[in-house]
Order: sequence, then structure tokens, then C-alpha cells
Amino acid sequence: MRILFMGSGELACPALARLLDRPQDEVVAVVSQPDRPRGRNRKVAPCPAKAYAESKGIPVLAPERIGAPSAVSDVNALQPDLITVVAYGQYIKPEILAIPPLGSINVHPSLLPKYRGASPIQWTLANGETVTGVTILYVSEAMDAGDIILQEEVPIEPDDTTASLSPRLAELGGNLLSQAIDAISQGTAARVPQDESQATTVYKLRKEDGWIDWRQPATLIRNRIRGFTPWPGCFTRFQGKVLKIFDADVRSESSTAPGTIIDCLPEGPLVATGAGALLLREVQPEGGKRMTGQAYLCGHVIQPGDHLELRPDPLPDNPAE
Repeated sequence: MRILFMGSGELACPALARLLDRPQDEVVAVVSQPDRPRGRNRKVAPCPAKAYAESKGIPVLAPERIGAPSAVSDVNALQPDLITVVAYGQYIKPEILAIPPLGSINVHPSLLPKYRGASPIQWTLANGETVTGVTILYVSEAMDAGDIILQEEVPIEPDDTTASLSPRLAELGGNLLSQAIDAISQGTAARVPQDESQATTVYKLRKEDGWIDWRQPATLIRNRIRGFTPWPGCFTRFQGKVLKIFDADVRSESSTAPGTIIDCLPEGPLVATGAGALLLREVQPEGGKRMTGQAYLCGHVIQPGDHLELRPDPLPDNPAE
């Protein structure tokens, strides 16, 4: 089978590796995003999937717009039997979807129809879910709304972050993608319509989503810290400077105003929230290194009664709609 792989992010690499291990199929090319400024120094570099494909000698197309006539022509010239999509990052127009005779399939890291959209792993954690999974589905014009081929659940550990959960989902996605291709080649692939009444959609994360709103419950804030690690990260402002928070524990109820430092414990500052309190176990002060809450207290003048800034525009409790 001639397969065209479309992917860009880290999530795409295990799936591409799995396809390259299939001797019965040929990955004719990879379609990825163009090189962009990346990292702290903003040096122009390829995305992870493009870099991986080039290291394996796979031809790469990187159009600015996959719907441009030249891009459609390039894809058509490859004559793929099947298109597979994993963390590509562009809307794929019907002109592309109509090219492969066996259709186009997508690897999506959630239990569809829940968490359609651009940031399913992050918002799954941020909303405190205990189970997630991977879905293999046919690509449709509506985002993440196509018929389901395969789906498998994955438990979420209490201390999981996006950084720890993503690799597990990526590996599972590669395995399920291979199984789905087997079923398609044998003519046995399922097509289960999604239940639209159960559908939720999440928006793409923005930097400002990481600004902590201390008026929210401690449990919700901790879940956002888990979901937004490593990007955009969660942060607050204290004494006029940004304070990033990487790890926190929920503690008992507090009647103190949200954002108030209740106590300076051996493990770190204890901060009041809208419901309960949050112990800051790992932080990074502006201009400093990532450190334990204990080390932060040792190097800064902090007293009970001090206040962390409140976010001026409260975040929604649940962005999945």
C-alpha cells in the first residue's frame, strides 16, 4: 500500500516510525509544516516529524497551505492509496481528502467524540479526567468528527502531566494506526459514527491560559498545572515578577482570600484559593532557575499574608463545549 503521512509534532514521530517498520507498505512521502523559528533562540528549524522523516531518507513536502493548488497537485502526483494524519496542524481540504482511493485516517489522542480540537491531551488533564485514550478515525470535513475505526482507553495517573502522558498516547497511536491499516487493507475496517450528543471541542492553548486564577478551586488549579506542563506552563505574579509553578499539592479548606500566602511550610508556600489551598512544591522565579518550594522560600523574603496577583479576567471552568 502506498501511504502518504501527514504530521508535524512530536506526537507524530512514533506513528511514522511504526509505518516505516511495515515491509508490506511504502511511505511515499511525509507532508509537514514549513521550518519555523523554534526554541529560546528562535532559530529556524524543522518540526519534529520533518526532521525525523529526513533522517530516514523519506521525501518531505512542507507547503505553507496544504490547500494551495500546487500542494494539491504535488499530493496527487504521489498517487497515495491512503493518507494518514497525526498532529499535522492544518485543516485538510476536500480536494486532498478525495485523492486516496482508500480514504484518509487520523490518529487523535482522546476518546472521541470527547475532546475534539487542537489540545485534547492538555485539556483532558486540566479538566481532571482519570481516563483518556486514542481514537483512529476517518478524516471528515468537520474537525475530528469522522467515523471511528479503532479506539482504546488509557488510564491517567494522579501525577501525570502532558509531558508524561503524551509519549504513552503517541506509542499507542502508532500501534493502533498499524492495526487500522491492516483492517483497511483486508476490507474489515469498522466505520462507527460518532455520537454528536456527546461531542465536546477544546480550543488551541494560548500563553495567557497559563495565568493562574486563584479564585478557582485548588483541585482545578492543580489540574491545569498538570495539563499545561510543559506549555504554556502555569504562572502567577508575585512582588511584581512572574513566578512559574510546575508542581503543587492540594491541601485543606481555607477561609483566607484567594491568592493569600497562608503559611511558609518546610515544603514551600501554602496559598489560599477559591476552595482549599495549594502547596507550591516546585517553582521558577523570573530570571531564576527551576527549584523546590523549599529552596524558593530560602532565597526570597516571603511572609504569611503576602498576596499573589489575581488574574484580571477569570478563566472559564471548563473550555470543553
